[in-house]
Amino acid sequence: MLRRPYTDDHEAFRDSVRQFLRREVWPHVERYAQDKAIPRDLWRAAGAQGYLGLEIPEEHGGSAAGDYRYNAVLIEELARVAMALASSLSIHFDVVTPYLVELTSPGQRDRWLPAVASGEVVTAIGMTEPSAGSDLAALRTSAEPRGEDWVLNGSKTFITNGYSADLVVVAARTTPGSRAKGITLFGVERGTPGFTVGNKLDKIGQPEADTAELFFDDVVVPGANMIGELDRGFAHMMQRLPQERLGAAVANIAHARQILEETIAYAGQRRAFGSPIGSFQHNKFLLADLVTRADVTQAYVDQCVLAHSRGELSAVDAAKAKWWSAQVQNEILDHCVQLHGGYGYMAEQRVARAWRDARVTRIWAGSNEIMKELIGRDLGF
Repeated sequence: MLRRPYTDDHEAFRDSVRQFLRREVWPHVERYAQDKAIPRDLWRAAGAQGYLGLEIPEEHGGSAAGDYRYNAVLIEELARVAMALASSLSIHFDVVTPYLVELTSPGQRDRWLPAVASGEVVTAIGMTEPSAGSDLAALRTSAEPRGEDWVLNGSKTFITNGYSADLVVVAARTTPGSRAKGITLFGVERGTPGFTVGNKLDKIGQPEADTAELFFDDVVVPGANMIGELDRGFAHMMQRLPQERLGAAVANIAHARQILEETIAYAGQRRAFGSPIGSFQHNKFLLADLVTRADVTQAYVDQCVLAHSRGELSAVDAAKAKWWSAQVQNEILDHCVQLHGGYGYMAEQRVARAWRDARVTRIWAGSNEIMKELIGRDLGF
């Protein structure tokens, strides 16, 4: 089925991204996984191509594309290579950048955005805490005023890009005793005294994506590093979470479709009892089922992308896209492993890595259960 959200300009951009990935990324994917890191030269190369500055104004080194569909194309193509690339880079250009463009002062934009666009500065966002996962209003990291500065104490966990980030947007409680109304955002820079980064967390998938705990021990943050309005941080996050969840959905279905395409090719080549395994009725029907699930899910996600590019995407529709795409992705990849037989369980096989990499998508950006809770509330329950 023809995908309608994208114009010729978007497809030309897709071609440029694919050429970049073939040249700069595909030859090194195995090394990224072995090194458990995305090297700085890749960040800078992506920045040089303009990929990290899609939402950044031209005067600050970006391209100010003004169209979310370019973000979606880039996320799709990264996810087709490896889920970790999509998650790590999109946190930077698709999740953190809107905070830095939309909520900052002219001085903050002059100071931060050029290096964010070039890839010289890697960013992360510090929301999740050991005691507050999807319940952002319950976070305990605190920021107390000291003259014109703020003193930050607390910790964050499961932070994508946390180990390598040079700038972290941190959510902290500025009004004790309040929940959603007492949270403020701050830009905390690497090297600030009292700000320490824990070891890389040992995950079962996505080893390339450095994920870490962050610790704040009497960290003095200049008042000039406050992002957005005092005590309005929760509202700022809620306004931008739909884009994060849509980006996750875009990556989920692109990742699943790529591995499914590779599995279909494998089923046409692998022979058993004298015939390709894809010709067996069970496998043929299964692949027909998986392709249909992928196409139907893609159609909904595409409509969400189009809606968001028009400023019409609701938080509920983003939640639907996020949880459904994560569920379908995991179902597809589980069947792809099965179709590969014993080879599908080998760690060096792409299908096995994809299966492991996908499991977290039912948890992050708000767990699937939380997404259903949001949808259920919208139904009046």
